[in-house]
Amino acid sequence: MRRRPTSREGFSLVELMLTLAIVSVLAVMAVPRYAQALRRYELDLAARRVAQDLQLARDRARLTEQSQTVTFSADTGRYILAGMSDPDRPEQTYSVDLGDSPYGVKLVQADFGGSPAVTFNGFGLPGSGGQVILSHSGSYRTVLLDGETGEASLP
Repeated sequence: MRRRPTSREGFSLVELMLTLAIVSVLAVMAVPRYAQALRRYELDLAARRVAQDLQLARDRARLTEQSQTVTFSADTGRYILAGMSDPDRPEQTYSVDLGDSPYGVKLVQADFGGSPAVTFNGFGLPGSGGQVILSHSGSYRTVLLDGETGEASLP
């Protein structure tokens, strides 16, 4: 009777070490790119939030037919929608801290015709156009507000 050759299952220590070395090299290459993508995502998320809140103020002004002001403060990294309640904390004024999670960005500048605040009239039109500049780890993102239509956009 003829014997079948026995097959050896499993990996040798050399094979495991080689696999771990390859995975380690790939991880070292991937982590900085992941971190950069995460920072870019946080910056984009903050810029979209600012644009949406400018649209919210514009829509609220149209709906109530009363002026609505959004005031930015580069010193604190916050902006406030005056006269609006925070959806999460109805007893407080609607304010957003861009330095907090999930954004973690810096409010570099908000300029609306020389003022850090923009007021939408009862028709939803801003007193002037302008821009909000945000930064995160050397990257910048700008939110533009059209002075004629009140539309906020991300170029």
